[in-house]
Amino acid sequence: MTPNNTICLWYDHDALAAATFYAATFRDSAVGRIMRAPSDFPSGKQGDVLTVEFSVLGIACLGLNGGPTFKHSEAFSFQVATDDQQQTDRYWNAIVGNGGQESECGWCKDKWGLSWQITPRVLTDALVDPDPEVALRVFEAMMTMRKIDIAAIEAAIRG
Repeated sequence: MTPNNTICLWYDHDALAAATFYAATFRDSAVGRIMRAPSDFPSGKQGDVLTVEFSVLGIACLGLNGGPTFKHSEAFSFQVATDDQQQTDRYWNAIVGNGGQESECGWCKDKWGLSWQITPRVLTDALVDPDPEVALRVFEAMMTMRKIDIAAIEAAIRG
């Protein structure tokens, strides 16, 4: 069954490798149909993988091997809610440890340039706390981090 809405992600030439990594890393993720090019195309040859259907955390995606024309940017990211430090560390370390790079405030990029926000639920809950002082302390703590440290966020909540 084809979903009504699918996120299309443009890759240079390695959509299948990316989809396979995501499926191995994130729960409720899988690689689906693979379409090979029926003839040569501007960035590939007949028989090359052209598209890969996959899901990430239950979200339908299509990886398109479109060549080097377009690159990923922070204008699009997957935000992954985590329940504890172990899960936060596992996802962060999988992305960064597989050729990715760290960024600020829970953001990182995978080796294909796709941005991810690995965001503990305690952080997002605290940022909308009805007490503006709690939200401020948590925000200021987050601004000093790369990977989110839940113990530091909880300390900021307590004041």
